[in-house]
Amino acid sequence: MDVRIIDYGFSEEFQSYYVTYKVSGLDEKSLDKLKGRLEDPIKVKCDELYLTTYFEEKFYPLGSEEAKKNPDDFIAREEIEMTAYLTGLLED
Repeated sequence: MDVRIIDYGFSEEFQSYYVTYKVSGLDEKSLDKLKGRLEDPIKVKCDELYLTTYFEEKFYPLGSEEAKKNPDDFIAREEIEMTAYLTGLLED
């Protein structure tokens, strides 16, 4: 499984901060399992899952001053954390 952040920022439509992840490298069984267990908005295109997570400002992982100075570090950390979360969902 490969998890990459493809977009993040503030959504005027939802008045909330968001992070969109692209999840690839899943087999059909894993993809179906995640589709049934994820509560956040998802889209599936071919064998790739696109997951958008919304955050209150105080919980937004990419909003701190440090994250703005070193975005690559914070993006990498978020990708690792989402990978761990999704792996946990698949193991249950």
